[in-house]
Amino acid sequence: MRVGRAAVDRLTLENERLAEALAVLRIHGDGAQVHVAERIGALALAGDAAGVERWRQIARAMDGVLRPTGST
Repeated sequence: MRVGRAAVDRLTLENERLAEALAVLRIHGDGAQVHVAERIGALALAGDAAGVERWRQIARAMDGVLRPTGST
């Protein structure tokens, strides 16, 4: 089975965001979610839409890590 380039790029991006989320969790511990929210707020105030989107992706990856298995 051949995997298309777009699928590989998407998986690579998802893996990158997951690695970033894990790093934020390791560095900030219980304050990780607050840190992410602060980054999103600061980037939004600065008008950095791409930065906001990146940190939202990190937040979603973090949510996936923190959500108990079997939850939706």
